[in-house]
Amino acid sequence: MRAIILSAGYGTRLWPLTEDRTKPAIPILGKPLVGYVAEYLAGYGFNEIVVNLHHRPESVRKALGDGSRFGVNLHYVEEPVILGTSGALDNTREFFDRDTFLVVNGKIITDIDLQAALDTHRKTNALATLVLLPNTRRERFSVVETEAGRITRFSGMPDPAADGPAPLMFTGIHIMEPRIFDYIPRGVFSDSVTHVYSPAMANGEVIAAHVSSGKWRELSTLNRYLEISVEMLRETGQTFFAGDNSRISPDADVTDSIIWDGVEVGAGAAVSRCVLGDNVTIPSGERIENSIVVRRDLVDGKKRPEKSLAGEFRGENFVVPL
Repeated sequence: MRAIILSAGYGTRLWPLTEDRTKPAIPILGKPLVGYVAEYLAGYGFNEIVVNLHHRPESVRKALGDGSRFGVNLHYVEEPVILGTSGALDNTREFFDRDTFLVVNGKIITDIDLQAALDTHRKTNALATLVLLPNTRRERFSVVETEAGRITRFSGMPDPAADGPAPLMFTGIHIMEPRIFDYIPRGVFSDSVTHVYSPAMANGEVIAAHVSSGKWRELSTLNRYLEISVEMLRETGQTFFAGDNSRISPDADVTDSIIWDGVEVGAGAAVSRCVLGDNVTIPSGERIENSIVVRRDLVDGKKRPEKSLAGEFRGENFVVPL
């Protein structure tokens, strides 16, 4: 079975962690985010997988290789100009023109029952099926309206103060039939919701809703990256994670933190609820908390992306408070 992992985005809200890599290549407890997606798909028999690339494509290739260690066979397709969620499909349509296929966002970690979603898709004879979850915390994810198992409308953000049943949100997992290409514009940027699903529904096509349950973690901001990483740490009983060739002084106090490769934390330093990027040094005695830290030379002289959080230089480090 075939799938595409959407991995071409810039990840500006995760800057500065995405200065030298794209969002799906960011490590989560030592494994690239997109690696979790590949393993998830492999568990349901999706073993031929396209990965579309644009920003820092070499970082995804390095993180995934040929896919064998994640149980899949990967096909990389680069987009010199970013094409959007359905434009990426147009760019790879020859790979998906034979049978039902899956589209999944490269920034999620989930255990949603994909087989149940496939069963829904087949029963409904839908053009596409979107996997939804109740947005119980009413986070800022677009509301998806449904009726009798069909999607009827994509609307705005939920009201955090509203009462009543939790609104439904899209998980970034779609199941599609090859005739979806009848609705995808050729050779231009296009978005699945705006340019494909809305016109298809207006034409009478069934876009099915599969309301699921289970864990679903979406890592699109620095705060979410830290919170989810710490949550996963606690599930394993660890207080911090340190990557390859990192040296943490026995006299340092490190808690609820994610440490990438080649990091050094000096004696008497205190690090709490932080992400320390590759090759960062925290000097002896320094205290830092609730922050993202990368090397100064990684971002010095670079323009901060519009949607990213502001930071400051502290010695040889660049620190973004959360």
